[in-house]
Amino acid sequence: MTNPENTKWQSDVIVDLIKQFDFPHITLNPGASYRGLHDSLVNYGHNDPAMILCQHEKIAVQIAHGYAKVTGRPMVAIVHNVVGLLHATLAIYYAYLDRAPIFVVGATGPMDEGKRRPFLDWIHTANVQGEQVRNYVKWDYQPTSIDGVADSFARAYSIMMTEPRGPVYMCYDAWLQELPLEAPVALPDPNCARVPTAIGPDLRAIDEAARRLMSATSPLLLAEYVARAPHGYDALVELAETTGAVVFDVGSRLNFPSEHPLNASMDGEVLRTTDLIVALDVYDWERPTHKTNGTLRTKERLYPDDCTWVEIGFNDLNISKWSMDYQRFPDCAQKILADTHLAIPALTAACKKIIAGDPVLARRIDQRKIAAGTHRKSVRDGWRDQANKKREGSPIQLPRLALDVWDAIKDEDWVLTAGTLDTWARKLWNFDRPYRHPGKALGTATQIGISLGVALAHKGSGRLVVDLQPDGDLMFDAGALWTAARYEIPMLVVMHNNRAYYNDWDHQISVARHRGTPLERANIGMDIVDPPPDFAGLARSMGWYAEGPIEQPEDIAAALQRAMAVVKSGKPALVDTITRRRHE
Repeated sequence: MTNPENTKWQSDVIVDLIKQFDFPHITLNPGASYRGLHDSLVNYGHNDPAMILCQHEKIAVQIAHGYAKVTGRPMVAIVHNVVGLLHATLAIYYAYLDRAPIFVVGATGPMDEGKRRPFLDWIHTANVQGEQVRNYVKWDYQPTSIDGVADSFARAYSIMMTEPRGPVYMCYDAWLQELPLEAPVALPDPNCARVPTAIGPDLRAIDEAARRLMSATSPLLLAEYVARAPHGYDALVELAETTGAVVFDVGSRLNFPSEHPLNASMDGEVLRTTDLIVALDVYDWERPTHKTNGTLRTKERLYPDDCTWVEIGFNDLNISKWSMDYQRFPDCAQKILADTHLAIPALTAACKKIIAGDPVLARRIDQRKIAAGTHRKSVRDGWRDQANKKREGSPIQLPRLALDVWDAIKDEDWVLTAGTLDTWARKLWNFDRPYRHPGKALGTATQIGISLGVALAHKGSGRLVVDLQPDGDLMFDAGALWTAARYEIPMLVVMHNNRAYYNDWDHQISVARHRGTPLERANIGMDIVDPPPDFAGLARSMGWYAEGPIEQPEDIAAALQRAMAVVKSGKPALVDTITRRRHE
């Protein structure tokens, strides 16, 4: 039976909400549990915002993750009932850890047993489906009628976008979507506030923190999510230059320019003389401030015993009851619950007020800045000297690859998506704009998807997006290459191809040395050989321009230039380089 064209369906209401909340894109892998919503998106919503077809639900969520890291704007990612949500769980978990707002939409049921098809609808229905991700989303909800859809949608959006941000999951009954809409549903008032204002600091506490900072001899600013919006980057620069404090950027976002004289990132020796650490929106505080023995699982504190800590951020909010994402509890002399976007300018103003009345302090800060700049130049010169000593030989050494890619892109308006070649890109490149890098790579099976989202966010900007792509990561999600070609998402992928899951191989080498077992057997179950994947051939089969495998260092530069020309024409390109393992 054909329904009249003026019939409105309950799933149309979800489309109205997606449009009203101005989502830019929808990523999905198709599934029958949301066939009603899919039809509404195509025929009622006229595919606006446009759907991006992905070969795996995890990639759908990860593209939204990368896009949110760049723009701060959430996308809708749609996953198919129980099994699609199971596929997506790793991506949702990492988005939660990385504080990326994503509006994940799923479906279940029908919850009405009489409407379930035999077998499939039963095994694809859960009670309650959101429990699958409840411990690592900010909120989940499954409305029982169309009247509950609009209110819960608005609430989910507000929760998702309130700092600390993160993914939410909304589950819509399959039969609820497919029913005709019998009466109008009131949508949220577009003139009402969608997200509450940021959490402001206690100004008395800020004054106390400023006094601590100004009385310190060798203060350090530890930053992780300060630059989740670009103005956080500029605010941190002003605070550092005002106080003469060095900055250690943890790297979850690009918080501070890499060649700034006060940048102390990746320099553990600076911590040994620090008498005050101000942690600014930091979760991962212990790893950058300790030297770790991975074999014995021991750690050595780099900062002195009498070093004082001040924490400003959200550490006591949004803590999972399931995952140990909250890290070890730090001993802090002062804890300030506040959004650093408000707290850092307030702290800078309080410090300026103290400095204005103390010329001796002002001179001491100037001297501190000069000393820090001299030290930083020495450190960066040392890194470049170290890299230049590793320019020869095959397989290609990572410092050589980092230098060659830098030489190719340094005059472009470039963006690095995630991986940094074991920090060599961070050491050798000039990260001089907040958009240069949305943050360091996460776990295996995350980088190509997030990188696609970063490239999508920069599409049309004229920027050259570069992904230094590990081979093992791409083996998880090779189908993601098709999405980039299909939707003409321009990006340059340079393979960091050591033909192994080498991170774990390195662990096995450490265990073998400790136990006295044969080092030459540490590769078993680790190396990706016999046959080695042909990543260039794989990319070409998906519609990419590709070259490789490249094994000789002198062949890298020309291949990069050819690939960059393709990317500038608006299409993706891949250069496969064979890289050396650390033990070789």
